[in-house]
Amino acid sequence: MSDQNNSNKHTTNENTDNLSQNDAMDDVLSNFLNTDDSRAGTDLVDEGDDEEKEKLLAEIAELKDKNLRQIAEFDNFRRRQAKERIELVQTAGKDIIQSLLVALDDVDRAEKTLETTTDLNVAKEGIALVFSKLRSIMQQKGLKKMDAINEEFNPDLHEAITEIPVPTEAMKGKVVDVLESGYYLNDKLIRFAKVIVGK
Repeated sequence: MSDQNNSNKHTTNENTDNLSQNDAMDDVLSNFLNTDDSRAGTDLVDEGDDEEKEKLLAEIAELKDKNLRQIAEFDNFRRRQAKERIELVQTAGKDIIQSLLVALDDVDRAEKTLETTTDLNVAKEGIALVFSKLRSIMQQKGLKKMDAINEEFNPDLHEAITEIPVPTEAMKGKVVDVLESGYYLNDKLIRFAKVIVGK
């Protein structure tokens, strides 16, 4: 109990010391800041000190000018960014389109060949080459086809169109057919696979 009383007395003494110090600091600040309204401003600038006033006014004008310039620069930067963003959106597909032009040229050639040839095997080979080139270009650009057949149905990757009965228990809940392939672009899913699931 005496320890607690000593502790309380010690805390009381500390608080009293702190209050005394705060009062002393208030007095010093009060004198320094010249809070007496009757003398307010007399120590800051003497009335006859026109040179000091002109200097302060010049500094204020310079700061205003700097501020206006910074606002103008920021406004120009914002407009430039908006313009670049619009241009980026408009030309975002330019790279992929340029790559696909090669395959499109092959499509045109294949179409002409189909009009004149009577050899079905030659036509098939030409079309297969066009498809192969198209897939190759898309893979180079980061497109990857999803392997879904015989995989467990996953609602995060697959969209079930329907369910059909399957002959074995092992095929239940798995993808038995793909109606529309799913795709990843740089390992990010960009299209769900539309699938038929076994039940």
